[in-house]
Amino acid sequence: MTHLLAHTSVQQLKGVGAALAEKLAKLGLTTLQDMMFHLPRDYEDRSHISPICTAHAGATLMLEGEVLAADVAKGKRQSLAVRFSDGTGSITLRFYHFYPQQKEHFQRGTRMRIFGEIRLGASGMEMYHPEYKTVQLDEPLPDANLTAIYPTTEGLTQVRLRQLMTEALSHVSAQTLPELMPNYANSRLNLLNALHIVHNPPSNSNRELLLSGIHPAQQRLAFEELTAHQISLMQRRQHIQSIPSPTLKADCPLAQQLLAKLPFQLTNAQQRVWGEIAADLTLNKPMLRLIQGDVGSGKTIVAALAACHAVASNWQVALMAPTEILAEQHFVNFSAWFNDLGLPVAWLSGKQGVKDRNASLAKIESGEAKIVVGTHALFQESVQFARLGLVIIDEQHRFGVDQRLALRQKGEKLGLSPHQLVMTATPIPRTLAMSAYGDLDTSVIDELPPNRTPVTTVALPNARRAEVIERVRANCLTGKQAYWVCTLIEESEQLEAQAAEAIYEELQKELPELKLGLVHGKLKANDKQAIMKAFKLGELDLLVATTVIEVGVDVPNSSLMIIENAERLGLAQLHQLRGRVGRGSTVSYCVLMYQSPLSHMGQERLAIMRATTDGFVIAEKDLEIRGPGEVLGTKQTGLVTFKVANLSRDQQLLKTAQQLAKTMQKDQPQQAQALVHRWLPNAPKYVAV
Repeated sequence: MTHLLAHTSVQQLKGVGAALAEKLAKLGLTTLQDMMFHLPRDYEDRSHISPICTAHAGATLMLEGEVLAADVAKGKRQSLAVRFSDGTGSITLRFYHFYPQQKEHFQRGTRMRIFGEIRLGASGMEMYHPEYKTVQLDEPLPDANLTAIYPTTEGLTQVRLRQLMTEALSHVSAQTLPELMPNYANSRLNLLNALHIVHNPPSNSNRELLLSGIHPAQQRLAFEELTAHQISLMQRRQHIQSIPSPTLKADCPLAQQLLAKLPFQLTNAQQRVWGEIAADLTLNKPMLRLIQGDVGSGKTIVAALAACHAVASNWQVALMAPTEILAEQHFVNFSAWFNDLGLPVAWLSGKQGVKDRNASLAKIESGEAKIVVGTHALFQESVQFARLGLVIIDEQHRFGVDQRLALRQKGEKLGLSPHQLVMTATPIPRTLAMSAYGDLDTSVIDELPPNRTPVTTVALPNARRAEVIERVRANCLTGKQAYWVCTLIEESEQLEAQAAEAIYEELQKELPELKLGLVHGKLKANDKQAIMKAFKLGELDLLVATTVIEVGVDVPNSSLMIIENAERLGLAQLHQLRGRVGRGSTVSYCVLMYQSPLSHMGQERLAIMRATTDGFVIAEKDLEIRGPGEVLGTKQTGLVTFKVANLSRDQQLLKTAQQLAKTMQKDQPQQAQALVHRWLPNAPKYVAV
């Protein structure tokens, strides 16, 4: 009887017992179907032998030569060290994990082929745990084909994984792994052909196409993966919208009262997006809308107007931000807008005192608090809303999917699902938005307020630090303000705080005539708020800060920003930081200070920052350079990482995949579900997000 690979355990493979099955499970491989879709992340070219004299650190090479000596080297970590030469040079092969008899493989004079990555070690150039085999002089190389490299886990070597993959491939047939994509079953590049080529490229394969990910077999699988992903997003949206939501009034006098108190007028783009939101809120299915807008485009006031619709219809609003400082900024803005309208805003954060926290919780549960602003503390179990009608999430890519689900579920007590409004000041390339946020309708605020001035960006090496300090002095003595941002490559609040404190002390000595403030993640919330308030009121000339000021800080009088070690930050983060200046009518500057020498990627990033202030152009470049997982900020729970598709490279496939997904979901729902399970076995877990 033929069994579907989707229902066949990996333990059907030779030599796979409980221990090995456990290692495979860490990679998400529990069935033979999982094995088939565990695709190579790269290929190694073993088609030619390199002379040792051409080897350099970082290169992955095939070498052929003779063993000169083999010894067990004592030290902090015992290792088997093998000296190896081909006449043009010599290298050390080092094995930290070795068995007692392994030394016998490396008798002096034994001719071998070695494959591995060159590193700089204790004895110069070394290879750690290379693959090796004994050969005869002039033994021909096997058929020149590429060798697959798979994502793996501790205790599971590439050699063993390749052996298992070869055996798993022998179980594949049209009966055990059916074709699910319409119109592909009888094509020359059906699923089975594509999988065989990708896992085990034939010797006549086009090597350049495979190595760059654009071989027809890879593109065939990428199209299937993108289609599966689009189906999953559609299912998520359908599920959310199957639960009715509060129907809010389109006509909103409260919103008009708020607008009348503002010292500025909405831009056309803000009015358009507000109109789109208001239309969504009148329906009895949950709004699922993403507002994209460049730094300073005025997303927050649009969110406040959306809040007016909910409050006017007697529903509560929760606004969640990822960091304490951004949440505090929203709290300050919302309080300034709504207190005058007789609507005090409640505050909830993890760092609140017990008394204040309990008071906030009581107001939220009773429904007295109509608008609640906070950090991730909002979705904790102790928080109970009386009538949650609208959830606003800022910089939502910083939150895991489970966290967003927990907040939405707080509104379902009355059998209704709250409306969801998501905001981001990190412009997302269209292809990435279609993929990561394909379940959301997108509104773009593509216009900046009229009083904004362009920011001139320059890049200077750290060697010119004294000049930069003088520039800060001159700027602040004219009555303008400045930021000095400290960055560390280590993601540690403690280390960042120490670095910021050291620079603060240095600048205090260098600039005694200026008033300085210091803000970092380790400060207490009240202290942070007091310093930010003093800076906003013009009581401080220079604010020394870590990247906590990346989003949400609005001080129109600040016209100069210095970013230290700018080469260490991604484009999106640099753009966010730069957006803290140029918020008034004064000509503004951003100085990117870097350590020489700059890497090629560092040069590329700083050149892009100097060339444009358009966040969407920067986002597209960031996607090209860093890839989707990094652009979205984190490998968050529930955010799909693609196995073969590449959103930057495969943009041309995405629209067709989206259309096919709609057709399959409508006409072939069972096949559509099987496709999702094949590529995204965990997707049902997140269908409600």
